Parts: sequence; structure tokens; C-alpha cells
Amino acid sequence: MQSLSEVAAALVAPGRGILAADESIATMSRRLEAAGVAPSAESRRDYRALLLTTPGLNSYVAGIILCDETLGQALPDGTPFSDAAAERGIMSGIKVDRGTTPLPFSDGGLVTEGLDSLRDRLRAYRARGAVFAKWRAVFRPAGLYPRTVHANAHALARYAALCQDAGVVPIVEPEVLMDGGHGIGICHAVTDSVLEAVFGELDAMGVDPCGIVLKPNMVVAGAGCEDQAGPAKVARSTLQALAAAVPAGVPGIAFLSGGQSNERACANLAEINVQAAAAGEAPWRLTFSFGRALVSDALLTWHGVPANTADAQARLAANCQRASEASRGMVAAAAGV
Repeated sequence: MQSLSEVAAALVAPGRGILAADESIATMSRRLEAAGVAPSAESRRDYRALLLTTPGLNSYVAGIILCDETLGQALPDGTPFSDAAAERGIMSGIKVDRGTTPLPFSDGGLVTEGLDSLRDRLRAYRARGAVFAKWRAVFRPAGLYPRTVHANAHALARYAALCQDAGVVPIVEPEVLMDGGHGIGICHAVTDSVLEAVFGELDAMGVDPCGIVLKPNMVVAGAGCEDQAGPAKVARSTLQALAAAVPAGVPGIAFLSGGQSNERACANLAEINVQAAAAGEAPWRLTFSFGRALVSDALLTWHGVPANTADAQARLAANCQRASEASRGMVAAAAGV
């Protein structure tokens, strides 16, 4: 059996990243409806089966994050999702948080829930084939209260400690949201404070940094900001925030896309790797854990029609290949950013 540090390192192996296919039932149903597909347990299964069975996916993806429903489902041929992933050389992960709720006295701040019964759930998930887990905490830059940062950082640390105790690698996901019109400077300052708090709590909880993967936001301007920084500035700000807080022992950083298009997220990721290499060997691997930036094109192409499966898988593979190349510091000149 691989150690936690070995699994964490394998998840961020050179040229490979993590595919986030862990939307909740409600979120996935809304996305299916928007694509003209009737939402049901079967359609959600078929869609995620399409993703997992994409030819050559393991060339670009080391792990796939699933939700509880999908981990309990099987491909149409009866093979459980976790077994099907393992057969394809892809590790199975599981989303274990239970969403956000308003945090009292924090002016709209949110805290992620799901720690109750997590110890038992992790052991059950491990028995069903999951070797890593994910917990997402979200931070709104506007009016961010210190108690919101502390509450979420503490919850992330408790989650990570429970994961490691159960033999599961925790993906630690503190996301500074792109919602709003804030500039990149605000995102940088908030990301600094969030990462500092998260790693302080991880250390206090005794979490081994060698056995985690960090999944942060890139430092970017809010979606409503007119002054959108280019890849060079995004990369510089992101690397500065990471260097200030992330221990060298962390094997890898798998960035979330956070609402960016595949092209923009990959252009930024490529430049992050270029700048990291120019400054000397980075202590961590710098790769991707994208969701919508990888799969949206496939969903819209599929449209719930079996005859469209091959074309949808080709779209997914192309997006994954672009992300893989970006994790090596390469990006297509026609990215348009």
C-alpha cells in the first residue's frame, strides 16, 4: 500500500492533474438541465461515465474527484466507478464536505460544514476505493471577516487531520472567489491571509504537509473588474502568495479554475510554471484540478445523446491535454488571452 506522501506525489505527477467531477446532485442536475438533458441518477451516471471512459484520459489526469452518489454507482457494464478508474490508471477521490452555510456575525461570510461523522465516512470511502478526499472552503473578498478566515481554516485542518488518520490524502481547497469587481491586489491580499491561516491551522493540528495536495485559487481580479491582469501578473502574484505561506514539503499545488475559461486558466497556469522555472526549481509541482474548465465543452457537445459521446470525449481530451501542457509551462499561442 502506498504511503500518503506517495499518493500525494502521484496525484501531481509531471504532466498530470486532477479532474474535478464532484458536483453535488443539485448542481449537476442544474447543469444537465442547462445543457438540455433531463436530470436523473442515470443521466448523472452516464455523463460521469463519459468523462471517466475518455480514451487516453490517464495521460493527462492522475485522479478524479467524485461525489458520494457517483462513488456508489457503476458504469453501464456493471463496473463500479472506483474499479473502472483504477483499471485506467486513475485514482479515485471523494468530496466529503457538505456545502456552506452562513457564519454568524460575519456579514455574509460562509463556513463549510461536514465534520460530523466524517471519521466514519472516510473509512467507508476508503473501503470503497477512494484514496484521496476534497474539502472546499470559500472566501468572499468583499468585507471578509477574520472570524470567517479562522473558522474555515480550522475546519480545513480538522478535515485534513481526519483524512490522514484514515489513510486518505486530503486535498485542501481554500478558494478566494472571483465573484465581484475587486482588483487583483485585493485578491492577492486576501489569498495571503487565507493561506497563512490555513497552514497555521494545519500545523497546529499536526497534519503532515508531505501528505496533502493544496488546491488554491490563482491570484486574479474579480470577474466584474474591468482591469483584468494578464498571465504575467497573475503568475507573479500567485507565486508570491504561495511562497509566503506554503511549506516546501507540500508535494504539489493543483490550481482550481474558479470560473476561468479553459484557455485563460491554462494560459495562467503555463505562465506560473514558466516563472517558477525561471526563478529556480519550485519546491512544489504546479498543476491543475479543474472542473468546468475541462468538462463544460464535453457536456454541451454530449447533450445527452449517446451518438455524441465520441465527440464529447474528444473535447474533454483536448481540454485536458491543454491543461497538461500548461502544467509543463507550454500553452497554445492562440489561447486568446
